[in-house]
Amino acid sequence: MALIVQKYGGTSVGTPERIGLVADKVAGWRKKGNDVVVVVSAMSGETDRLLSLADAVAGVPPPRELDVLLATGEQVTIALLSMALEMRGIPARSYTGSQVHIRTDSAHNKARIREIEDKRIHADLADGRVVVVAGFQGADEYGNITTLGRGGSDTTAVALAAALKADECQIYTDVDGVYTTDPRVVPEARRLDRITFEEMLEMASLGSRVLQIRSVSFAGRYNVPLRVLSTFEEGEGTLITYEDETMEQALISGIAFNRDEAKLTIMGVPDKPGVAHQLLGPIAEANIEVDMIIQNVAPDGATTDFTFTVHRNDYKKGLAILEKTARAMGAREVSGDDKIVKISLVGVGMRSHAGIASTMFEALAKEGVNIRMISTSEIKVSVVVDEKYLELGVRTLHDTFKLEQPEVI
Repeated sequence: MALIVQKYGGTSVGTPERIGLVADKVAGWRKKGNDVVVVVSAMSGETDRLLSLADAVAGVPPPRELDVLLATGEQVTIALLSMALEMRGIPARSYTGSQVHIRTDSAHNKARIREIEDKRIHADLADGRVVVVAGFQGADEYGNITTLGRGGSDTTAVALAAALKADECQIYTDVDGVYTTDPRVVPEARRLDRITFEEMLEMASLGSRVLQIRSVSFAGRYNVPLRVLSTFEEGEGTLITYEDETMEQALISGIAFNRDEAKLTIMGVPDKPGVAHQLLGPIAEANIEVDMIIQNVAPDGATTDFTFTVHRNDYKKGLAILEKTARAMGAREVSGDDKIVKISLVGVGMRSHAGIASTMFEALAKEGVNIRMISTSEIKVSVVVDEKYLELGVRTLHDTFKLEQPEVI
C-alpha cells in the first residue's frame, strides 16, 4: 500500500462528466489498496468568471475579499468529486484549505504556505476514506482565507505530499507528460520517462507550461517524487526526481522556448562603478523583471553599452523608464526590440560533456539564424533570436541533438 497525492486541474474537472472520469480514476487507485489524497482546482473557466464578477462590482477589489470570492471555485469541485466517489462506493470527505489547516502568511492573492496540520487527513485515511482537498487556498493565523496565486493547486498538492510523506505526488493534466519540446512545433517530440528537478525548473522558467516553477521548486526542496500524467489517457507519464547515473547519459533533455521576450539597449553610458544599479534600479522599482544581461565596453574605454531582456508586456514601460534614465546619465542612445524570442537547451549531461554550445551555434548558423544574445548556466544554454526564426530554430536543434530518439539506459 502506498500513499498517493493526486492533483487534477481545471480541464480535468471542467464538466460533471469529467468529474466522473476523475472519480473512476481515483477509485481505481483506492481499490488497489492505496491511500489517496486528491487536490483539485476550480472547474475550467470558473476562476475567470469570478474575476469578471469582481471587476464588474468593484473594479479593483480589496485583496482579502477577492480571496474569499476566488476560494469558492475549488469548494464546488471538492464537494462534487466527493459526491461522485461516494456514488461509486468509495468513502470520501472534502475539505477547504482552512478546514484542513493549511496555514499561510497574510499576503492575499499570493500567499505562501507556512505549515500543514496532517492529523485530520491521517485520521480519515486510517478510516478508509479518500480525502479531497481544495487546491490554491489556505488561511492565515487570523483565520482569513488566502489564495496562493498562479499555480497554487500544484503547490498545494506538493506541500501536502511533503507534509504527509507521500510516496508520490501525481499531477494530472491534459498532457501525458513532459516532452523534449512542444509537440505543436516539433511533431516528432518525445515524451520523457524521467527528468531531474533541476531540468524541470529550467524548462518551467524558460516557457514550458506543464508545471509551475513554484511547485517544482517545492518538490525538489522536500524531495517529493513528482509525476506528470494525463487525465484522459493511460500511461506512465514523466517522473521528476533527483539526478542519477543513468540520467547523465542524455546530453540534452529538452528544448524550451519563450515567445514573450523583448530587448532593451542603452548605449554610450559612462563606464564607472554603480552604472548597472543606476540603469536597473528604476526598472526594478517599476516591478519589471530582468532576464538576460549583456554589457560591452566601447572602444574608447570610457563608455559602455548595456542590453537586457524583459517580458514583452513590460517592453513599453521599460523603454520609457530607460529613456528617462538615459537623459539623466547623458547616454548616447536607447533602442529596443519586442520581436525576439528565447530558445534554450536544457540537460544535466552538459556538466560532463563539452561542445554543446558550439554544436548549437553551428546548427543555427547553417540555417541562417542570427544569434542576438547568449546566456549559459551549468545545465542550460539560451540564445535570443528574431521571432521569425523560432520554429526553424527549435526544429533544427531538436534534429541536431536527435531528441526524437528513445533514451538509452
